[in-house]
Amino acid sequence: MIVDCDPGHDDAIALILAHRHAEVVGITSVSGNAPLAATTANALMVSALLDVDTPVVRGAARPLVGEPIHAALVHGESGLGGVDRIAHERTITSDDAVGYLLDVAQPDITVVAVGPLTNLAHAIERDPTWVKRIAGISIMGGSTDVGNATRVAEFNIFADPEAAAKVFESGAEITMCGLNLTHQFQTSDALTERLRGAGTPKATFAAQIFDHLHDRMEALIGRRASAMHDPCAVLAITHPHLLETEPRAVAVELAGTLTRGMTVVDQRVSRRRDQANAKVAYGIDAERAWDVVMESLDAADPESPNAKNP
Repeated sequence: MIVDCDPGHDDAIALILAHRHAEVVGITSVSGNAPLAATTANALMVSALLDVDTPVVRGAARPLVGEPIHAALVHGESGLGGVDRIAHERTITSDDAVGYLLDVAQPDITVVAVGPLTNLAHAIERDPTWVKRIAGISIMGGSTDVGNATRVAEFNIFADPEAAAKVFESGAEITMCGLNLTHQFQTSDALTERLRGAGTPKATFAAQIFDHLHDRMEALIGRRASAMHDPCAVLAITHPHLLETEPRAVAVELAGTLTRGMTVVDQRVSRRRDQANAKVAYGIDAERAWDVVMESLDAADPESPNAKNP
């Protein structure tokens, strides 16, 4: 697995989950939740937390078209607001994420893309056959209904719609975990307390993430809970039995005045399979999924009926 990401609080949880349940051969960073320098620094810091030697490769600093946009309102200027920094001396392996993606492509490698799809689009531009040399792409992005960056567009797609369009049109084996799915996978203060009680470095780090997100959501929408978006794209690969997916045709709107960045999902019964270019996730077994995630964060619930077989 390669994790292409823009850490980001939920990206950090996704990285921890991925390292627990998959062989992560590389992390590629991209501008998104924060500027590229910050997202790269955060990827390195999570690697230090996990004490792993996973290569971290710096990627694209700007989208294919237009100026970068970020999500400081939620994630803070650093991308990991509210989280104690971890001292380390790690450095990037290289600053050529596209070259790295092309060089390490293998039939058993899946790219889990949980940020804007800029790096992947550049890889496709450089070598359109790349998508046929990997197992597939699991995307946290898009939505079958409501957006978050706009009324209809999800942030990762809206941050680089042209890149997303290239990826969805590439012929890759795609799984899409959009907001319609991730909104079913919510954090809570009870989960935070379990993390705090575990007391390990990973659990403490995750508790700070949950606390920050809850504080931001309480300020923004009046409730202490947050969708844990990015781990869903990891679970789609490591624990696919926990998700319900359906084949769908997905296109990305590039020109709409109100709809730029929208993932237009064809949900007509007559068209669902014949023209499908993605498996779109619609449901998640949230209870069992949280068992998996919390175990990876050192806060497993021994009383859960799924503790031994999530």
